[in-house]
Amino acid sequence: MRLIRWGFNRFPAYRATGARLTSIAPDWSEVRVRLPLDRRTRNYVGTIFGGSMYGAVDPVYMIMLIKALGPRYVVWDKAATIRFRRPGRGTLYAVFRVAPEELEAIRAEVAEAGKTEREFTVDMVDAAGEVHATCAKLIHVRRREGGVS
Repeated sequence: MRLIRWGFNRFPAYRATGARLTSIAPDWSEVRVRLPLDRRTRNYVGTIFGGSMYGAVDPVYMIMLIKALGPRYVVWDKAATIRFRRPGRGTLYAVFRVAPEELEAIRAEVAEAGKTEREFTVDMVDAAGEVHATCAKLIHVRRREGGVS
């Protein structure tokens, strides 16, 4: 997982956010992200730029589901909202989790209906646990056509 994390953190689009994945569970059930306040993430008023906050969390749930569900499924981000609750004046953290029960529910619904949509929410918090932003991601999952095993 170290090599995957290294590659993700060096991917230009993600690297530009200023965020870094700090850990990935072997089964992709949990991913942790750190977003520091530094010269690249600081906005005009000296707090973390909202675009950096959103960019830090944007791809994570989609990639977690792609990895956890495997090649028989197509996974796409469909919609997102972010609510900024307080300015980020220091390093922020996010913990993304997808429970095994959620994966089984997704598989069951896709088996029955051919597709499903799920909303996942993540908070960006400071070291004290105060929420600075909440992001909701609507993820679309369907069966892959063409018999991929």
